[in-house]
Amino acid sequence: MAKCERNDVGSLVLNRAAGGGSFRLFSSFSGATFRKKVFAFVRCGGSRNFREDEAPLPLAPEPVAERSEPRRKGSEKLSELLRNSCDGWSEEDGSGEETKRKIEAFEEMKRVVRDLQVGGGVKKSEAAVEVRRRAKEDLEARTTLAMLGAIPPLVGMLDSEDQEYQIAALYALLNLGIGNDENKAAIVKAGAIHKMLKLIESPNEPPNSAVSEAVVANFLGLSALDSNKPIIGSSGAVPFLVRTLKNLDKKSSFQAIQDSLRALYNLSILPLNVSVILETDLVLFLLNTLGDMEVSERILSILSNVVSTPEGRKAISTVPDAFPILIDILNWNDSPGCQEKASYILMVMAHKSYGDRHAMIDGGIVSSLLELSLLGSTLAQKRASRILECLRVDKGKQISENYGGGIGSVGVSAPICGSSSSVDPNLCSKGALEEEEDMMSEEKKAVKQLVQQSLQNNMRRIVKRANLPQDFVPSDHFKALTSSSTSKSLPF
Repeated sequence: MAKCERNDVGSLVLNRAAGGGSFRLFSSFSGATFRKKVFAFVRCGGSRNFREDEAPLPLAPEPVAERSEPRRKGSEKLSELLRNSCDGWSEEDGSGEETKRKIEAFEEMKRVVRDLQVGGGVKKSEAAVEVRRRAKEDLEARTTLAMLGAIPPLVGMLDSEDQEYQIAALYALLNLGIGNDENKAAIVKAGAIHKMLKLIESPNEPPNSAVSEAVVANFLGLSALDSNKPIIGSSGAVPFLVRTLKNLDKKSSFQAIQDSLRALYNLSILPLNVSVILETDLVLFLLNTLGDMEVSERILSILSNVVSTPEGRKAISTVPDAFPILIDILNWNDSPGCQEKASYILMVMAHKSYGDRHAMIDGGIVSSLLELSLLGSTLAQKRASRILECLRVDKGKQISENYGGGIGSVGVSAPICGSSSSVDPNLCSKGALEEEEDMMSEEKKAVKQLVQQSLQNNMRRIVKRANLPQDFVPSDHFKALTSSSTSKSLPF
């Protein structure tokens, strides 16, 4: 009788009867206990001393040959078990192929980065093109390539004299920074900004248009990160972007012009960059360009950032016809976004400067504001009302000065009507109005006349815009409102 006993899986004994060749399998515990024992055996390595005092348990009817392979550690067995289990699950849920593809893609990206780091010539250029392709639409690939170290060698390629190298590296860096702030910061930290400016400021020959367009696109992407704005603004990139926007040499593509305009907007968000922008003639160019509906809203966005600083407001107010241009935009009813931004610029300037308010009145802003406060968007109406309030205060002061400020010197009392029932109420009311007119100060008469005139002018404008008949006559109710209005009923 042969015996093989292991105490981790219960008592197992190979028992062969002397006269017969049959075997019997006995179990001293339940199936659940057996499974627990098997798991403990795999986890702990299954190395235990033989015990002779267990009850014999004959095994299967087939003879079992002893294993001669060396005993493995429990951790190795568990790893193999888990690996086999994962393989089984992957085959069942269909994710095995996906995992295999990801592993292959990772290995391929490692090879590409290695070619960037140690390769040369065509191999390095092809690696940059491959980085550009992989990072174009794959967010995970951008992160993985940056972690593998793709950014420093790409920045180093900008020192090459080969324009194909430069363009391949620029677009690879551009795609790595899309939607990834960590990569944007890493690109700037690696010194890419000054290398890019060096490419387009060569003293020997004018910059290649393809290289310039790629540099502008990179400035647009990198300037979206707040921490990069002061670095790009102080690097000398603003004059280059302004030159590209103005397109004096007619070499800038439409895409480059749009990208430069958007990059300047990103940079103008930082107040420190406004002073750098004002060193160029950008404000004059932007105001003169207003009217092109494709870029007007973006231009007004830049001016909205510029007007936030005192030097920016001064630069705008000194441009000839700046206020008539901005006031005219208030009448662009088909572009509410432009109306809102133009009203914001005018509101800030009206709030900060008395001289600017005077220039706005001379430019005919009152009628445009009254119309905007009736027909504009909710935001535009609020801003128009704020500007009218500022102008109303100034207008009241001006009238007071013209008429000697006699508000306190003239006493105005309410008309007294007789209480007798024999007196006609209508005659009493008419007499009271005449008495009020006689006793009204010159200042109030002037204000009343201005308000009535403004209401009538704007009523004609509204009628004209509404395409009403030319013989349209305001109702008696409206006439009554205008005849009894005072300076408190409507700001002007």
